[in-house]
Amino acid sequence: MSIAITTHSLRVTTHVTEAASRWLSRHSVGLLRLSLGLVFLGFGALKFFPGISPAEHIAGTTVEMLTLGLVPGRGAVVLVALMETFIGLSLITGRLRRTGLAVLGVALTGILSPLILMPAQLFEHDTFTPNLTGQYVLKDIVLVAAALVVAGKALTPRSAG
Repeated sequence: MSIAITTHSLRVTTHVTEAASRWLSRHSVGLLRLSLGLVFLGFGALKFFPGISPAEHIAGTTVEMLTLGLVPGRGAVVLVALMETFIGLSLITGRLRRTGLAVLGVALTGILSPLILMPAQLFEHDTFTPNLTGQYVLKDIVLVAAALVVAGKALTPRSAG
């Protein structure tokens, strides 16, 4: 009796695991694309309103540094807002996906560049532990990884992601 229950339990577990695997294979990258799009859309939209986004200063300073001052201050923040909003809408709707991914590639460079350009603003001087802004930038590594997964799926021929 015990062996029969165990064998049945293994078959049920295997069936459930296989079903979950099929569902994840079909839907996980699409859900990742949508969630990444919502994050970019939300963060981008906040930057259109001065003083609302906690990342406004770091985003503006980064763009200003990367453009060697050609896009200063508020214009830099609006540029980031436009890029992030476009990326978000592209990922959510699937329209202009390749263009959105190209803009995302440019944005990802800007997103992580404060680690090199201004580490003093991200880490405590004496302990080299990340402050709140540093934590904000470091968590963007997850966005980079998600973007790579989404791009890999989107650029694969006959992609449904």
